Amino acid sequence: MIPVRGFTPQIGKDCFLAPNASIIGDVVMGDECSVWFGTVLRGDVNSIRIGNRVNIQDGSVLHTLYQKSTIEIGDDVSIGHNVTIHGAKIRDYALIGMGAVVMDDAEVGEGAIVAAGAVVLSRTKIGPGELWGGAPAKFIKMVDSAQAKEINQKIAHNYLMYSKWYDPATYTEI
Repeated sequence: MIPVRGFTPQIGKDCFLAPNASIIGDVVMGDECSVWFGTVLRGDVNSIRIGNRVNIQDGSVLHTLYQKSTIEIGDDVSIGHNVTIHGAKIRDYALIGMGAVVMDDAEVGEGAIVAAGAVVLSRTKIGPGELWGGAPAKFIKMVDSAQAKEINQKIAHNYLMYSKWYDPATYTEI
């Protein structure tokens, strides 16, 4: 964790932070989150707020625009491998698929799914329970909200379980 401009990251209880994850500046994270290998949460130019039981998978980058955009992520959100989130809002139980890009001032609604590889353009509003995909991302279909919540909660809880497999006391550098 790296303080910058007077901001030191604040991490909740029982979080897993991979040894090579970079968490910088104005980042506030809830409880039972996991930030995986090679991930960068760069709160140097504006704030990043993360709820509870959020998993941010390997190689993802979260950043914002100076004095313009912030990141807000709700509870039980899964952010897939190699995702870029730049100044967007992601609501509870949402799933952002591998390699997706979500740009400034976009909003992903509760229980929504952004497909792998999708590019969600700035100011796009994805409603609750919607599935979007493509580049640029477009509405594909509605997802049953109970089913989406169940799937997204399962993934979030699985990542919480995976994080418990790691014991920082056993890490060695090669």
